[in-house]
Amino acid sequence: MSEESSSVSAPGPDNKRRPATPQELKAMSHPLRVRILRLCGDSELTNKQLADRLGVDPGTVYYHVRQLVEAGFLEPAAVRTGESGALEKPYRSTGKSWWLTVSLEDLDLSDGLAPVEAFQQELAEAGPASVATFARFSLHLSPEDVAELDRRIVAVLDDFIETDAERAHLPAHGGIFVLHRTAARDGDGAQTGG
Repeated sequence: MSEESSSVSAPGPDNKRRPATPQELKAMSHPLRVRILRLCGDSELTNKQLADRLGVDPGTVYYHVRQLVEAGFLEPAAVRTGESGALEKPYRSTGKSWWLTVSLEDLDLSDGLAPVEAFQQELAEAGPASVATFARFSLHLSPEDVAELDRRIVAVLDDFIETDAERAHLPAHGGIFVLHRTAARDGDGAQTGG
């Protein structure tokens, strides 16, 4: 799942949950692209505004924005006049990434997990006082239980995503749901991985 916001619309012919294509997976494989996508879901932003917000070079942002545009995650918004009087070319989220499912087999985890890294960066930027709710848990689950828990969580999120435009006047909240296997321990209590 992705971190887009107010531009998301109710499911229609183009907004139904479906598997991500290889191009979409590649576009979502970098934490900076995930953050750009979330920021452009909150408001229409230019390459320079994104670079300033993210603390990176505008050329780097341009490269990542192009990848998101090519995958259909961002689209150009109307050209506008900026504060200095110059014309600006902002981008906005299409809402497309909300409706993608990603199989773990399709992910390249060798360099980390981009959505998790992007979330960690966003949470660090927002600070501890930004946390609205928190739940930590440990459950013993079969593969079927994991699938059912995921189905239920996604259904609840989809319900909120479908009606998000109705709440666009309210503060934006970001989040992530990650379920992982805990590291196994041997008989001596030593961690063995797993």
